[in-house]
Amino acid sequence: MWLFIAFLAVPLIEIALFIQVGGAIGLWPTLAIVVLTAVLGTWLVRAQGRLAIGNLRGSFSRLDDPTEPLAHAAMILVAGALLLTPGFFTDGAGFALLMPPVRHLAFEFMRKRVAVRRFEMGPDGPRQTHRGPHHDPGPRQDADVIDAEFHEVDPPKRPTHGNSGWTRH
Repeated sequence: MWLFIAFLAVPLIEIALFIQVGGAIGLWPTLAIVVLTAVLGTWLVRAQGRLAIGNLRGSFSRLDDPTEPLAHAAMILVAGALLLTPGFFTDGAGFALLMPPVRHLAFEFMRKRVAVRRFEMGPDGPRQTHRGPHHDPGPRQDADVIDAEFHEVDPPKRPTHGNSGWTRH
């Protein structure tokens, strides 16, 4: 439902802002501002993207958790899409996402609301870990799941027919 409201509200906000700004400063200055913000936004996205990729590579080389650098890189990508979309509202949101303090606040907001499930393979075999607000630290009393290990055993092969005389069993 929220996505539908956003797809409906954002174009209406953009149209209203175009009418207001265009009426105040004229058509050509309004279009010049839109083109200028797209060019400036592209340059800023490239610069911030390089920094984000550097941070991501650094976290990989230090074997740190890459969650935050990946989230920042994704938000920079979204900021680029917003800045390339013509409009004042989307440009404002895109420029806001290019600021590291805003990205950090958005990351902390998402971290509190997203449960992360991770599957790891280690020397003790596979295991699944949980982190986030929906983490269930212990087994539930009403769970229908039994944690167990199994090995497949093939049944011995037996002939399905009697002795035909053509083969020896």
